[in-house]
Order: sequence, then structure tokens, then C-alpha cells
Amino acid sequence: MRVLAAMSGGVDSAVAAARMAEAGHDVVGVHLALSRNPQSYRSGARGCCTIEDSRDARRAADVIGIPFYVWDLAERFHADVVEDFVAEYAAGRTPNPCLRCNEKVKFSAVLERALALDFDAVATGHYAQIVETGSGRELHRAVDHAKDQSYVLGVLTQAQLKHAFFPLGDTVKTEIRAEAERRGLSVAAKPDSHDICFIADGNTPGFLAEKLGAAPGDIVDSSGAKLGEHSGTHGFTVGQRKGLRIGTPAADGKPRFVLDISPVDRTVTVGSREELAVESLVASKPRWCGPEPTETLQVKAQLRAHGDEVAVTARVEGNQVFVDFDEPTAAVAPGQAVVLYDGTRVIGSATIDSVRRAPANV
Repeated sequence: MRVLAAMSGGVDSAVAAARMAEAGHDVVGVHLALSRNPQSYRSGARGCCTIEDSRDARRAADVIGIPFYVWDLAERFHADVVEDFVAEYAAGRTPNPCLRCNEKVKFSAVLERALALDFDAVATGHYAQIVETGSGRELHRAVDHAKDQSYVLGVLTQAQLKHAFFPLGDTVKTEIRAEAERRGLSVAAKPDSHDICFIADGNTPGFLAEKLGAAPGDIVDSSGAKLGEHSGTHGFTVGQRKGLRIGTPAADGKPRFVLDISPVDRTVTVGSREELAVESLVASKPRWCGPEPTETLQVKAQLRAHGDEVAVTARVEGNQVFVDFDEPTAAVAPGQAVVLYDGTRVIGSATIDSVRRAPANV
């Protein structure tokens, strides 16, 4: 097969490309230039998409012995990922830019261009598995659960999965690094990226403040009593505990958490850990990895990229997904994705719109 290997400059994508080439495929490496101003991206190895990363990707392609190109997708990335990120925070929501990048850039823009250039598939270094079945391809969790990235791939449709390869899904990360060393890849010991690639210094509140400006408002408790002030609702996420800067301690002395964010009246509501508990949610814009579910599901759900699974009952009604938790669940943030799982298989995902909190005495 003719395979386009997306090479970020890290160890995972380098080994993925090497494995595809070793399997006998006709592989071409491509690095995505995502910044409209590359000098604004951080230097060094802290994150992905730096200038150094493109050089590392090229060196890896040379070692593997495959052609290498750089594709400029900066405008698409800015419109679909960066602007969406800012707009979601301005609306009081908590987006996941990596998930949006997979949906809009890596498996939409890149895959569309690859198919137009007569490639058969795109391979990436994501930790997930694709299982072939008689009815199509299934997306499953990776063997290495600590590195599993199926959550941020839950936006992929069956049409996209048909043209995707995740060569690392059956291997744990320590073995990937050892393999990179054996293959002579200089990125074998390169640190993993953890920060948002388009925020140069890793300071998300500062980035948002620069984009959105100051919008002072009140911090209140669940009864509406004012506890303090803030410089902008975009500096908060549901479930946040640190950095609230509330001068008045809680009556019981326990920490407070962000319960709700209302940009319209510039109010941030905080409360106890118990008040964070949610018993159900409504999500929209579903994306199904296979057939759309037609019956009520008794499955597991993941609510954040590194969150734990929780047991839920889910049903689909048109463009909405209604999810009831078997047990009250804390820190469910509108804007994040709810990804549904049947065992290790990813059923699909949707964007959380609203939540219903559990009774206060839970």
C-alpha cells in the first residue's frame, strides 16, 4: 500500500513510520507545519510542532530511508483548532485541542490530501488499535493503557478508520523507545510532549488573557454570596481547585472547586467537592466509529483525556446523546468529549453541552 506517515518529530511517529516501511509498504513521511509564525513556537523538546521537531522528523525519515516532505497546514490549524480553543473558553467551556486537531486536521485535511494524491492510508504514532471485523474496522484501546490515546481518536468515523493505521497500539512505550534505539533513531530518548503545542510558554491562562482581554467579574458560592473577584472567566475550568484566590475560607475549612462558569454575567461559581457531583449529561455533535447505536447502551464512558472509565447508560436521540451515570461523577466539564466504550472498543464520542448535578446530600 502507499502510506503517508505523519511524522511529528517524536519517537512514536518515527517508529510507526519505520514499522510501516519494514512491513513492505511504500511509505512517505510528512511533517505538518502548523504555526503561521514558527518563531513563536517554543524551542527545545518540551512539546510537539517546534522547529526542532521538523528537523528531528527529517533525520528520522533519512534513517528509515523514506522520502520526506513538510506540509503547510497553518491556516487550517489556526481556524479549526486555535480559534476554536479560544472561542470555547470565551463561552465558558473547556475544549480539548488535541481531539479537535485529530478530527479537523490530521484525519480530515491530511487524509483528504493523502487520498487525493493516491495514497491508500495515513499512519500515525497514536497509541490505539484497529481491529478488522467482517462488518468493518473497530477502534480499540492500546495495550499500554497508560499511553492509550483512543479518547482523542473517538472522533474518527468508519470512513476515516478504513484509511488509518496505528502501528504502535500493540506495544508498550518502553519497548517503543528500545526499538527506536535499535533502529538508530536519534529521537529514542526524546521526552514526550505534554503541553498545548500552540501555547509557547505553556501558560494557558496567559494565552487566553492575551486573546480575550480582561473581563472582571465575581466569584460566588452556590447560594450566590460573593467570595471574591476574577479578571476573566476564561481563566477557569470546571473542577479547578488551585489558583482560585478566594480570600474567605469555607466554613468547614475544606477546599473549594469551580462548579460553573457563566461568561454572560462574568460569574464563576465555586463549591464543595460534593457539589461537583453530576448524575447525567447531554452531549451533541456525535461522531460514531461504526454504526450509530439504535438501542439504549449499558457501557463505560471516559470524560477527559486522562480520566478513568465510569459506568453509564447512554441513548441517542437525533443529534444528542443522553448519558446517565451509574454513580455520581465529579468534574464533568462542558466542552470536553464524552467517549463511549464497549470493553476496549470505542463506540464513538460527543461534545458535552450540559450537566445535571446530583442532589446536594449525595
